[in-house]
Amino acid sequence: MQMILTMTKRGVISIPKKMRTLLGLCGDDQLIAEVTPQGLLLKQAVTLPVEMYSNARIQEFDEGEEELASVLKAKKRKMHQR
Repeated sequence: MQMILTMTKRGVISIPKKMRTLLGLCGDDQLIAEVTPQGLLLKQAVTLPVEMYSNARIQEFDEGEEELASVLKAKKRKMHQR
């Protein structure tokens, strides 16, 4: 699908609703603009939420790692006993 888009003096481009629907784009979605030999390429950006870990949450991770280490150690001992 090709469409002609108009850029405002401020550089704003509107993507027509038909194209947004086809691509599954919603308001506030991020796009990556890339210059290619053919011209401008817009690609959907994949973004992931970032979680800031509190000291309590870090403690949970540490405890989980300690528990996993003990389980793996016990499993290793069982294998050596056979």
